[in-house]
Amino acid sequence: MKFINLSVEELHELARNKSEEYQTAAPFPNIYFDNFFNTHRLSEVLDEFPDMSKKPDLKFDDYNQVKLASKGEYRFGDETKEFMHFLNSQPFLEFLSILTGIDALIPDPYFDGGGCHQIMPGGLLKIHADFNKNKLTNLDRRLNVLVYLNKDWHEEWGGHFELWDTEMKHSVKKILPLFNRMAIFTTTDFSYHGHPDALKCPQGRSRKSLALYYYTNGRPAYEINGGLEKHSTIFKARPQVDHSKISVKEIVKQITPPILYNAAKRISG
Repeated sequence: MKFINLSVEELHELARNKSEEYQTAAPFPNIYFDNFFNTHRLSEVLDEFPDMSKKPDLKFDDYNQVKLASKGEYRFGDETKEFMHFLNSQPFLEFLSILTGIDALIPDPYFDGGGCHQIMPGGLLKIHADFNKNKLTNLDRRLNVLVYLNKDWHEEWGGHFELWDTEMKHSVKKILPLFNRMAIFTTTDFSYHGHPDALKCPQGRSRKSLALYYYTNGRPAYEINGGLEKHSTIFKARPQVDHSKISVKEIVKQITPPILYNAAKRISG
């Protein structure tokens, strides 16, 4: 296969060998792989990564997030489009299902919320649980794959992908966003994660990644927060870090079910 140096059989075998590690990982099922993809091919993907700082499809700039993102696949170059289609293909879906134990995974060809993500110096994405339904298909979001594209990245620049415990007491795992590192994790209403501290890379550098989301028709009840069967991103404050700066509006938004919050927002104008 063009983007990995493994046959389908070897890919399946890797998934079987890593499945227990993935499914028993703390604080929720997760794993990361280094040098998973062909370095030359992934470098070609990096070479055509769109500079979102000049013309972002999506720009987020508030208390919880300062980041840029593409929308759909129309900003993808030829290599990126082929790469992303591979990550939505049968061989890779089978790899993910064997690894995670989640059967019948469905990719998102619209890349809703996925695609190219870029965080500039000073940017961040605070700890959160992801939106849990695809707005176009109403399928249940079950799995995230993140591919990092940052060559010669320094630890002191930060940008770590953090996984937090369900009680939001501490960070359990931190993953530096190095080039050709792929992080995979199960998404539930309690899988709190993010890049919560402002990025310290120098001007002219940025934190680049590709994000892909996978769905199923239905999900186990234990993954659902009762009363929030369908919700947008739920941000969580870190202890003794975020509370002092969070606004009353953000507190209300975090504790109010989205359907009620959005209705109140429409009424108020």
